[in-house]
Amino acid sequence: MKSRLLVLELWGLGDLVIATPFLQAASRKFQTTLIAKPYAQELGRRLWPEVEIIPLTAPWTAFRQKYQIWRWPWKTLFRIRNRVLAQQFDYGVSARWDPRDHLALKLCGVRERFGFPRIGSQRYLTRRLLRPAPTAHRYEAWRTIGQALSLKLPALEHFFAAANKPEKTGSAGEDVGAAFNSAFRVQRPPVTMVHSGARLPLRVWPLERFREMVLRLRQENIPVQLVCDPDQVDWWQSHGEMAACPHSVTELLALIDGAGVLIGNDSGPGHLAAALGCPTFTLFGPQLPEWFVPLHPAAEFVAGKACPYKPCSDYCRFSEPFCLRNIPLEEVWPRVANFVTKNLK
Repeated sequence: MKSRLLVLELWGLGDLVIATPFLQAASRKFQTTLIAKPYAQELGRRLWPEVEIIPLTAPWTAFRQKYQIWRWPWKTLFRIRNRVLAQQFDYGVSARWDPRDHLALKLCGVRERFGFPRIGSQRYLTRRLLRPAPTAHRYEAWRTIGQALSLKLPALEHFFAAANKPEKTGSAGEDVGAAFNSAFRVQRPPVTMVHSGARLPLRVWPLERFREMVLRLRQENIPVQLVCDPDQVDWWQSHGEMAACPHSVTELLALIDGAGVLIGNDSGPGHLAAALGCPTFTLFGPQLPEWFVPLHPAAEFVAGKACPYKPCSDYCRFSEPFCLRNIPLEEVWPRVANFVTKNLK
């Protein structure tokens, strides 16, 4: 009988997609349960169907007023804790150096708890792991945990070379690599998806520039599928565009399946597209590309302008994120045109 493994990834869509290679490998060796935001249920059906999902929108992941604990859904939290306690997990992991995750693993009665300690959280862990280098991609944290659990995950450079490597199967790590190789080789429709949205406003490149990019792509006779977030629909309509607006991960998956490449902000759809084998071009602003470039061999990006406070996660110290807003279309367009031409053959 397989040992039980509990995985915590309570944050955004992109963070969850980056965990995909780990979840795929873990589900082969362990009876794996993931606690994540509710859309993980839709994502799991496509990417890791053998993983059990416990949906939770953790109150401390809210953008604002996250520590008004009198508003927290205590009944839900206790119900999930009791459910996890009853399952008696052998192992529990979090790829974040987050004391809240480590305390949660402890309170849930997980026997062996793996994580990266921070500000005293080592007291809640039984296996303290050394954090990857400060400049390492976020995936490296999952690979470090995988090594501690004797899971063989592909090295980061293998993702970016995967399209030129033969498929093979064997160990868990080789199977994961083969799955990604297969995704990269899928023949995709000759359509460019332009996704103008992002979870946070400071990660959104100006819509006027996205619109000009779309017009230029059409002038080059390149079919464009325009996709946006709900709060952007009215703006696009006022400028004569009918943008698709997915209201679920399932709808977003269907749109990505109809695209050959994706151009967009530093946000979850780019990571999801990469996991499905769709090449991505990302406009970075307050975050560091080396941390979050999507895991695809053809992934390209434009880094944000220099700022002494980068990287920023949720807030900007200035009236607007000039690191992203000051990237002109003329700087981006030649690279976008080359990216689209190269990947829509």
